[in-house]
Amino acid sequence: MDGIDAVFVNDPLLARSILVKDSKNYGRGELFQKGRNFSRVGMLAEDEAVHRHYRRLANPYLRATKVDEYLPTMRGIAEKVVSSWRAGQPINIQVEMCRIAGSIALAALFPGLPSETTAALDERLAVLNWATIKRPLYGKAAIRARVQGPSRELVRAREDVRALLLTCIKDQLNSPDSHTGYLSALLSDADGKGNRLLTADEVCDEAVMMLTAGTVTTASVMSWALYKLSEDPSMEERVIADLATSGNDSAAPGIERREHSYTIRFLMEVLRLYPPVWISCRMTRSPVTLGDESLPEGANVVISSYLLHRNPDRYPEPNRFDPDRWLSLRPGIAEGALYIPFGTGPKGCVGEPFAWQELDVLLDTVTRAWKLSTEPGSQVRTAAETTLHPRQLLMTPRPRSH
Repeated sequence: MDGIDAVFVNDPLLARSILVKDSKNYGRGELFQKGRNFSRVGMLAEDEAVHRHYRRLANPYLRATKVDEYLPTMRGIAEKVVSSWRAGQPINIQVEMCRIAGSIALAALFPGLPSETTAALDERLAVLNWATIKRPLYGKAAIRARVQGPSRELVRAREDVRALLLTCIKDQLNSPDSHTGYLSALLSDADGKGNRLLTADEVCDEAVMMLTAGTVTTASVMSWALYKLSEDPSMEERVIADLATSGNDSAAPGIERREHSYTIRFLMEVLRLYPPVWISCRMTRSPVTLGDESLPEGANVVISSYLLHRNPDRYPEPNRFDPDRWLSLRPGIAEGALYIPFGTGPKGCVGEPFAWQELDVLLDTVTRAWKLSTEPGSQVRTAAETTLHPRQLLMTPRPRSH
C-alpha cells in the first residue's frame, strides 16, 4: 500500500469480523490517517471514547426520525440550483451536485446563520468539496501529494471556508442563545465542570469535516445515478414513474418507508457498483487471529467495498447494473457477502439516514425538470480518489416534456 505493508481482506465473513464482531481489536489504519486532513478532534479523534462521544452528539441531527424535517429545505435548495441550469448548455454535474449537497448540509446542520454568510459559505463549500473529491489517496498521485503537500486549490478552498466559518463561530460565542443546530452543540459541549471541550479552531475544523464528509459522498453517488439514468431510458422511466407515485414532496413520508420501491433499488445498485468510500483501512491494536492468519499489533488491514460488492458468488454477473436483483437480495452477510456502502459496525456512517433522504430528493428534483445526456461517443471513466467518482462528467440538460 504505497510502500507500506498491509493485509488485504476480501472474504466477507472476515471483513465483517473486522468491522463489527471484533471491531474493538482494530483502530484506524494508514489510509484513515491519510484522510484526516480536516480535523483531528471530535468524530475523527484517535481515542475511541471521544469518537463515540461525538457520534452521540451528532446523532440527534442525523437520525432517521429527524431527517423528515429537512425535506422542505432539501427540496427548496435543490430546486433553486436545478432551475438555474440552461437548456442545451453542458454542465459539470459533479460540481453542481457538490453545490446542492453542500448547501443542504450547511442549512440542515448549521441553521440560523445570516443569509449573506450562508450564501458566501455555499459558494466556498462547493469549491472545497470538488477539490476534496479529486484528492488522491492511493498510487503515484498520492505519493506525489504527500511529498508536495495538498494541491493549492484544496488548501485555498479549505482556508476560504475556515475563515468565514470561524467568524461565525466567534460571533456565536458572543451570543450563544442566537443559534441552534450542530454548531451550537459543538460549542456548548463541556465536561462535568462546565469547561468547554473544544476551542473555536477545533470546532471550526470539526464543522468543516462534517460539511465535507456529508457532501462529497452524496455528490459522487448522485453523479453516477444521473449518468446511469442517461444511459438507459427504460430505467429512467421506471424511476420517474416510481417517484411520481411515491408522493415525494415536502410532506412525503420518510425514505425508510419506501425501502422496497424501484427508486431505492436503483440507488442501492448505484451504491453497490460505485460505493463512494471504496476502500478503508484498520490497524490491529494487539496481536489478533484473522481466519487462519496471526497478525501482529500494528498491522494494516485493508478492505474494499468496491470488490466486496462485485463478488460473483453473491451477485451473479456482478458488473451488470440491475436494480431488480434487490427484489430477492437483502443487504447483509447472508449468502456470504457484505454490502457496506456506508460502512458498518460502530464506525459506520452516522449520516446514513440523512444521505438516503437526500439522494431520493435530489433524484426526484432533477428528473422532474430535466433529461440529462452526455456527448455522443464520450467515455465516462472511473476515478478512485477521495471518493469513487466519474473522472469527468459533462451533461447537457433538456427540458423534460410532461
